[in-house]
Order: sequence, then C-alpha cells, then structure tokens
Amino acid sequence: MKRLRIEHSTGYSYQGDVTASYNEARMLPNSTDSQFVLSSSLDIEPSTSVNQYVDYFGTRVAAFDVLSAHDDLRITARSLVEVRPRPLEHVDISWEALEREALRSIETVEQLTQTGRTKPHAEVVQLAKAIAAKHDQPGPAAHEISEAIGDAVKYVFGVTGVQTTAQDAWEAREGVCQDIAHITLGALRSVGIPARYVSGYLHPRPSAEVGEAVPGESHSWVEWFAGEWQGFDPTNNIEIGDRHVLVGRGRDYGDVPPLRGVYAGPFKSALHVKVTITREA
Repeated sequence: MKRLRIEHSTGYSYQGDVTASYNEARMLPNSTDSQFVLSSSLDIEPSTSVNQYVDYFGTRVAAFDVLSAHDDLRITARSLVEVRPRPLEHVDISWEALEREALRSIETVEQLTQTGRTKPHAEVVQLAKAIAAKHDQPGPAAHEISEAIGDAVKYVFGVTGVQTTAQDAWEAREGVCQDIAHITLGALRSVGIPARYVSGYLHPRPSAEVGEAVPGESHSWVEWFAGEWQGFDPTNNIEIGDRHVLVGRGRDYGDVPPLRGVYAGPFKSALHVKVTITREA
C-alpha cells in the first residue's frame, strides 16, 4: 500500500479578456475498494462557486462558471490517497456465460459498443479474434489481447492529440496512454468482452523515496468485464498496482476529460498542465 499526494494544476491563458466561461473538471478521485481518499480539494482562479456532483459513470465532477472578465483560468486539484494493488484474478466463466451475463446489465451492455474513438482497425480485430480463439475463457484472452496491443504500439509523447482515433494510432503504431487504451478497448469489444476507459494518475517512479516530489501526468488504462471487472495498464503492460490512482471511468476519453468547457472571448488560448505526485508513505 502507498499513500500518494497529487497536485494537478491546469487551465488556459487567453490572448485577451474572456467575458464568460462555463467549465467541468474531473480531477478528484473517489474512494473505492482499492483506494481511500483521505483528503481532496479544488481551487479555482478567478474564484467562483462550484456545483459538485457524481456523473452517470460514477466520476466526481466540479461544474463552475466564471462570469467576470479574465485572461487566465487556473484549476488546482489536490488529493491525498491511500492505494492498494489490484492484481488480476481471472474468474471461471465461459464465453457463452459471459455473453449472457453481459446482456443483463446496462453497465456492461454499453461498454460493448464501439465509439468513434475506439472503433478498431481491421488488423486489430483480426489480432483480437486470433487470440480469443486460443482461450476457453475470456479473462485470460483479455489479458493477452491487452498485452499484445501494448507490445505493438510504442509510447511516443506529442505525436497524437485528444481527437486521435484508435485507427489512426494503430496505423502509426505510436501514441500516448489515451491512444493505447482506445486501441485496447476496441480490440476487447470486438470479441464480445465489455471494456471501459479509466482515467487517473500513475506515479512514474516505483523507487521514489517517501517525501520525494516527482513530476507526473494524467494516465489512462482499461478495465474489462469477464465475470467481474478487472483492470490492466496496456501502456506499461502491468497490472494495476499501488501507484495507480483512479479518477474516472467511461466509454472513452470523451467521458472523462480532466477539464472541459466553452468560453466567450479571444479565439486563441494556451493550455497549461502540471502534475506533481509525492509518495507520503
């Protein structure tokens, strides 16, 4: 178990005054069976009132409007979280039983449907079907499919954007964690395994000392349903451990962006992001 302190600062600088902006932030984690939120807070500049709620997929959302003129918007999320490892434990379930069980719940049915971001390349479908055919149970198949995608796609920062699709990233065989998660989701869904996108943070340095502040960034991975939900990080090809902090879940990145909004003002803006993760215990 680790105790991690996370500070995530983001926002926009505008080339002139913005007269109004309307925003949603998904930057604060929830307590789950494998992580416990000891404290969390959200600071917004310019100061404004915040309406907090939990969205359809269970993610904490802070909705806020800034109706006074401003040329800079800053949101800083601070969290202290105790995290436990979440090792894979494959359930004894057949493909036929999974198909029946997946159709009984909206939670799983809607994670079978491809989105514009996850629709897989034909080569990915072929790869996933070939792996699935080797396994009598969907859990081990999902694990091997995820590892195969992680092996095939190289992590390269800056070569893709938030609108990049799984097909685009697969053709390039390059992308960031968001792209690798989208490709994996498409592959799993193509063989009938419900799978969802997970956003959060990953402490990047396993050997970090207690009290050492380390530059980090937002991270994403996947969870699949094969009798029960299991998580895996295909970008790093590792199980979900005590360095992963979960913030939100959805069908793809579009359901869980850290910050989303619209504004009235200058056309050009610059996004700024800084994440610092400190191991406290």
